[in-house]
Amino acid sequence: MFGNFLEQVYFQNRVIDYIIALVIFATATLIIVILKNFFIEVLKAQALKKNTAIDNRFVDAVQSKIKPFLNLLYFAAFYFSFYQLKIPIIIEKYFNLIIIVLFIYYIVRFILSIFSYFLENYWLKKERNTSRITAARGIETFLKILLWSIAFIILLDNLGIQISALLAGLGIGGIAIALASQNILGDLFSYFIIYFDRPFEIGDFLTIDNYSGTVENIGIKTTRIRSLGGEEIIFSNTNLVNSRLRNFKRMKKRRISFNFGVTYQTSLDQLKEIPVIVDTIFKEINGANLDRVHFSSYGDYSLIFEVVYFVNSRDYNKYMDIQQEINLRLKEELEKRKIEFAYLPKTIFLPPKDRKE
Repeated sequence: MFGNFLEQVYFQNRVIDYIIALVIFATATLIIVILKNFFIEVLKAQALKKNTAIDNRFVDAVQSKIKPFLNLLYFAAFYFSFYQLKIPIIIEKYFNLIIIVLFIYYIVRFILSIFSYFLENYWLKKERNTSRITAARGIETFLKILLWSIAFIILLDNLGIQISALLAGLGIGGIAIALASQNILGDLFSYFIIYFDRPFEIGDFLTIDNYSGTVENIGIKTTRIRSLGGEEIIFSNTNLVNSRLRNFKRMKKRRISFNFGVTYQTSLDQLKEIPVIVDTIFKEINGANLDRVHFSSYGDYSLIFEVVYFVNSRDYNKYMDIQQEINLRLKEELEKRKIEFAYLPKTIFLPPKDRKE
């Protein structure tokens, strides 16, 4: 009696076929749940160990982000368990449609969940710049739109809709838009280069050609710099990427070279003493290291000394304070030794009638 019931046919399939399909689906689902719980327990056990990089926050993140992947596995289990059942053509048509839609949906969700996880835990976690965080959110939104657009095109193609003409039209339209907005797109791609390569950040002091200033804002199209004079200078991102810029904020120490001259009446012994004087001055100055000092050349009206030293700071005011102290100490020490700084002499020519006989 029971055997006859199992052999009865409904919708072109025996009852036993439906039961087998349900058993396969239930078994696959049970295996997925067991593997998921086992994987989570292993992660929790690793989180309890202090010598691993896995913590409870990582386990919670995996549990929240793994749902799209589990849905994809459940969907696969359902598909393969009922795949061999004989289904009427009209039902099979709609069944395949549902299968395609669900498969594409879960695949996109799974890819976006992976990107979202890395964005939250490895990218934005170390980011302190609010503008970069906003930009990262914009990139995430752009990626979502791109993936869902691709998924929609793939869905249309699988539904038998001819998309070649649509893609050709979009391609022609895209070329026209690209030509019309070439500069805008160039600045947009340059913004991504600035974002990922990070040649400068907000707060950095830059010199671009003849312009200098502090970066105040990095936008999608332009970057705004506040100059030393107080005015705002606006550069396109493409211009900045293609320029040779100097970032003074990333300078670990500043190399300074300056010259001074003494008169030709300075004796040989005094000339030999000047490098010792300069060396002594630098030993008493904090934050600066003398590299070298030399009697470098004979000038038109002076004997020229060249001094090279390093300031152990990128602060311009600190550099100027040190240079001022060097200048004052140098004048003080040379005056003690009756050594005179050279200056350009002036010759005055008097007309013959003003000359005294």
